[in-house]
This record gives sequence, C-alpha cells and structure tokens, in this order.
Amino acid sequence: MRVIICGAGRVGYGLASRLSAENNTVTVVDLSPELIRQITTDLDVRGILGHGSHPEVLKRAGVESADMIIAVTYSDEVNMIACQVAHSLFNVPTKVARVRAQSYLESEYNDLYSRENMPIDIIISPEIEIGRAILRRLNTPGAFNVVSFGEGRLQMLGVKINEDCPIIDTPIKQIADLFPGLHAAIVGIKRKNEIFAPLPDDPLNVGDEAYFITQSEHSTRLLEILGTRDDKARHIVIVGGGNIGAYVAKELESVSGMRVRIIERDKEQAERAAESLKRTVILNGDAMNASIQEEAGVGNAEMVICLTNDDKTNILSAVLAKKLGANHTISLINETSMQDMQTELGIDMVIDPRASTISSILRHVRRGRILDVYSLEQGRAEVMEGEVLDTSPLSGKTIREADLVDGIAIGAVLHEGQVLFPTPETVVKTGDHIVLLAEKSAMKDIEQLFRVSSDYF
Repeated sequence: MRVIICGAGRVGYGLASRLSAENNTVTVVDLSPELIRQITTDLDVRGILGHGSHPEVLKRAGVESADMIIAVTYSDEVNMIACQVAHSLFNVPTKVARVRAQSYLESEYNDLYSRENMPIDIIISPEIEIGRAILRRLNTPGAFNVVSFGEGRLQMLGVKINEDCPIIDTPIKQIADLFPGLHAAIVGIKRKNEIFAPLPDDPLNVGDEAYFITQSEHSTRLLEILGTRDDKARHIVIVGGGNIGAYVAKELESVSGMRVRIIERDKEQAERAAESLKRTVILNGDAMNASIQEEAGVGNAEMVICLTNDDKTNILSAVLAKKLGANHTISLINETSMQDMQTELGIDMVIDPRASTISSILRHVRRGRILDVYSLEQGRAEVMEGEVLDTSPLSGKTIREADLVDGIAIGAVLHEGQVLFPTPETVVKTGDHIVLLAEKSAMKDIEQLFRVSSDYF
C-alpha cells in the first residue's frame, strides 16, 4: 500500500513507524525541516518538505499513485483541504483527516463531508476518542484500561495483578478449571516493561499488567475474582475545561447522583465551559495550587482527571490531588518517557492521546477484514477484531491445526452471535469474528489470517 502522511508530529511519526515496518511505502510531508530530518533518519520512509495541502507538494510526494492519504497536521483546516485536493485533483481512493474542533463535528453538518462537498472518508476526533476511553474506565472501576469489541459484547480489560489476586503463579490453562464460568481469557501480559502474548503454561506474577478478553456482562465478576473491583466514582474533579474535559463532564451530567467540578486556569475557557454545561461547577484557577484543589473538593473526590494540554500540569496536578486525599487519578500525558514514570508518581491511569488516535486510524488502514484495532504500549502490541473469510488459513480448522506463530493469542470467537472462549480444539468457521492480541513481530502474519481474495470485491 502506498500511503502519504501529512504531519510528522507524534501521531504522524507513530503511524509512519507502524506502516513502514509492515512493508507499506510511506511518504511523510511536513513544513518542519527538523521533523522531516528526524523521521527519515529514524524510519524507512521518504520525507517531503512542504505544505501538506498544496497540490505541487502532494505531487512530489507521489499522490498520483497513492492508495491513501492520512492528514494529521496540527491544523484541522490543512487536514481537510489536503483530503479535498487529494480527491478532486488526484482521485486518491481513501482520505483520512484528524479534526479536533468540535464545531466541525456537529451532527447537523454531516453533509459537509459527502463526496459532493468535502470528500473525507474517515474523520478522527482525538478528543472524542479520549473522552470515551475515560468514560469506559469510569464505568468499569478496577481496570486501568477498557476497550469494547464485537459491537459491545466483548471487552478488553487491563488489570494490575496485586498480592491478593487468587490466580498468582497459576498456569493460564488452569484458570478456567479453578473458576468455572469465568468467561474470560488472558491474551497479553506486561512484565518488566515488556508486553507479550502468553503461552498456556505461563503464570501471572505480582506486579504484572494482564489484558483479559471477557464478555461485557461478566466484567464486574472478573474484577471481583481478581480482587480489583472498586465502586463507581460519584464525586469527580476534572482539571482542564477544554474540549476533552467539557465532553467528559457533559456525558457525566446525565448520570444520576454524579457530582462534577472543573478547574480551568484560563478565564475565557472557563466561561465557555460554563455556558455549555448545566450541572457542573466551574472553578477558574490554577490546579497546581493546593487551595484551588481544596476548594474543588479534591480531598473527598473519588476520581481526579487531569486533561489540560500540558503534560507537566497534568502530572503535578494528579500528584497533588493524591497528596490531598483523592482516591484515584487519571492523567493525559503525551510524552512517552513521562508515561513510563506512572508507577513512581502514583498516578493510577495514564491516557496516551497518540495511542487513541493511531488506534482509530489503524482500524481503517489494515488490509483484509480487520474490523477494529487498539494499540498497546506504544505499538508493541495490538488487540484487534477480524472477520474470517474462506480465504483465511483459519477457516475450517481447529486453533491447534492453524498452527499460529508465536506472539498471537486468541481471546474469543464470535460465532453466529455466540461468544466462544476457545480451546485448542475449537473449530473456526467462515464468518466468525476473532478477537486476539498480536505482538509487533506478528503483525505480518495477522493480515494473512484475515486476508481478502481479489474476487471478494
């Protein structure tokens, strides 16, 4: 696949790294000589210096033979125009744009992106993706990460394994016998900063971060068994009243018995948030000031969510909130080196905005019938859902016969509306949906599992 990426920032770099490693031909366009120099030095990609929406720049990037353009610059308008130019002048089949401003995303303006107007095939809104991730976490207390698959029938839960967990040192293959009807499978383990797809004889250790696939209605029971279930937060303080903070607060306003307060440093931003929210209390002040946090009731808060556009503010505000008595904290952190300090800082959950955006885009980029993708640990693994066609080497075989390569762990099979947690003898049939985790080294093999023959179209 020939892909042009407009924007060499964090998201553009992450996408270029993933796609080039999978033998796609990638060209990156950016106005910054430093970013172009860095990305072409680090990765096997071609770099073009120039404005991502200018026709002559796109032509130099090879747009005439491109299969896809992904526009992820810092400007919504540049992203949208780049897609328009790619369509109108060069007939690029697939156009993807990152759009942050919520005014562009109002449902009443959906016609704007039709083929007759501004033909963007896929619009990614990082703010909404991040907001939804936070809301899933709030609805499933006890898990540090929650992602839905199979139209909501399945969930991936990330769970920290503590000393009280009853399945420590137990081989994974024996867990189902110990807890009949558990309806869950372990597909990934993060241990000593490495994530891997476990083998049946692998045990869980204290301090591991385990990724489970479970039926959504059994999530609470799974967390109870693991000893991590917590009560849902009812008193929440949000640091940052921008797009993400306001989105989360607005969604929480509809929950009965929920008390939400926002701390926003910028007066104009605070006033805008106050206009859009009805039941949320807005405080104009600096969240790194202990008196402001105390005024917001942080000491009694069950959850403090730090969502400003500054990593240091989000980190320090969370650390201060914990010191003042907050039960749990969530911080939005862009810088990956700071994300790795989560445990030392005592932050309960870190949101990586780049991972959310990249996951959203990858679900549309993957070849074959890959329906959904979620990136883990800066791309070192992915959890995905794919449809098995008759061209797949899985079709009609047991999982044992399929002889999957190392680095792949199947969590569930969706067969005619039923959820199956597979054994080596489970037969996979055409039309089934598979939810699995794949390590980075196994990505090429994954696309073969869900490959599409030429006559499919």
